[in-house]
Amino acid sequence: MISGKTSLYGIFGHPVEHTFSPGMHNAAFASLNMDARYVAFSVKPELLAQAVKAIVPLGLRGLNVTVPHKERVIAHLDELADDARMIGAVNTIEVRQGKLIGHNTDGRGFLRSLRDEAGVRPQGKTFLLVGAGGAARAVAFTLALNGASAILLHDMDAKKARKLARDVETKTGARSSAIDAGDLGLAAAGANCIINATPLGLRPTDPMPFDAGMIKRSHLIGDLVYNPPLTGLLKAARARGARILPGIGMLLFQGVIAFEIWTGKKAPVAVMKKALVQQMGRLKK
Repeated sequence: MISGKTSLYGIFGHPVEHTFSPGMHNAAFASLNMDARYVAFSVKPELLAQAVKAIVPLGLRGLNVTVPHKERVIAHLDELADDARMIGAVNTIEVRQGKLIGHNTDGRGFLRSLRDEAGVRPQGKTFLLVGAGGAARAVAFTLALNGASAILLHDMDAKKARKLARDVETKTGARSSAIDAGDLGLAAAGANCIINATPLGLRPTDPMPFDAGMIKRSHLIGDLVYNPPLTGLLKAARARGARILPGIGMLLFQGVIAFEIWTGKKAPVAVMKKALVQQMGRLKK
């Protein structure tokens, strides 16, 4: 039952109807017997400032932020956590004593998935990220700050990859470089982990983000696309004997970290993962 005491959380995005976050967080609230609910708010870009101003007056307890607002929302917040400031994007808003603090849990979510689901720590390893957009930015900075020996970046937009490489190297001191298409095979051969950070794989007709022939048995192949849970890239990697890291892990753990920021409680990870898997299963029917 929703009462006058129910705490309200949510997500700002546009479009936002496809989000799995309400199912994941509401399952967590229910499992902990919390009088709380999480809802999706479809906020058009031109109304973002008004929506953010309403957070405190309406008594909202915490928000996620998704496309297209992750960068634009920063101008309307009171403070930024170190991760959000460095990455330049916010996906979680904490409400603390009437102030809005922006966090970025995307990179930390990937890091926890890497550790908990693949048993891999980034220290001393070389990562090749294919794609240089917002998700790649969060992952690249987090890997650099956690001891990766090198961050290699490739994008069809070479300028974007070069800019991200410069930003990572300048702000973290980690070795980072942009990789041209002609050098991608050589970069892949020297990488411990290759991560697809492009949208390729969302549709069955999508081409591979890179040539599957580059995959070796020694690679860990990650995909930030979480639906479908097993993309064409991950299927190809598995067929070649490589280990895989599906995108559902990053989605899960960025939500887990956000939940713990908002509530101060330990998130019920198994419950949240089950809710995500169930929602994805329903989409297939």
